Amino acid sequence: MTLAPTADLLAEASAAGRAVGAFNVLHLETAEALVAAAERTGLPVILQISENCVKYHGGLAPIAAATLRLGEASPARVAVHLDHAEELDLALQAIGLGFGSVMYDGAALPYDENVAATRRVVEAGRAAGVAVEAELGEIGGKDGAHAPGVRTDPAEAARFVLETGVDALAVAVGSSHAMVERTARIDLDLIARLRAAVPVPLVLHGSSGVSDDLLLLGIRAGIVKVNVSTHLNAAFTGAITEYLADHPATVDSRKYLAAGREAVAVEAARLLSLFAGRDTDG
Repeated sequence: MTLAPTADLLAEASAAGRAVGAFNVLHLETAEALVAAAERTGLPVILQISENCVKYHGGLAPIAAATLRLGEASPARVAVHLDHAEELDLALQAIGLGFGSVMYDGAALPYDENVAATRRVVEAGRAAGVAVEAELGEIGGKDGAHAPGVRTDPAEAARFVLETGVDALAVAVGSSHAMVERTARIDLDLIARLRAAVPVPLVLHGSSGVSDDLLLLGIRAGIVKVNVSTHLNAAFTGAITEYLADHPATVDSRKYLAAGREAVAVEAARLLSLFAGRDTDG
């Protein structure tokens, strides 16, 4: 099956009052797990490759090729997205490689510079049929650049979308990156006001720290794309730790990596179902 355009998945979710799960790829096993989750549920998924993942692998092309091929080979609707690219050239490279969408993160730049750089990515994306997500209003907990308590202003967000032409906007509403406890309190009223002010889908980053109940309320308030990484990473690592504790003589890494992969597939499937408004056990 061909890859799904991210813009189509977001438009369908927005029209239906639900959200799409956007889950981070760290390596081949996580990519395989996320595709399996989409196949098991019959729901679309967005596979995200972050700038940190690119640095870990020493370049974008190899991990991108594997992720793109997995998506193409699956009967599920799979989109591939570049997440949190602070390097403009990396965003342009992903567009050239055939990603369905890219996120250019210029939030650390002065407003006018962010607008100019984001607009350049948008122009390249438009020419290639690639959607562009951007960020205005910093999200806590990322590399010290995102101050706790920062919130996206609806009027400024509307202006930013108008001036850049972005297809989706990541907003700061109380979540924080890399949280291992689900204790974040997102501002539902602010999400609703942003939805009313901004004509493109809203994206929640740092969703690992938000409870199921609050995520559902956030989706009802206007969130369309829900990014999850740390929560799934914890499932992967926990399963491997448990497997090695039970099988201390194991030397074949495929055995414990398979346990981690299956744990991610199970939890990712549950989250996809949750975001789609289906009943879940969790």
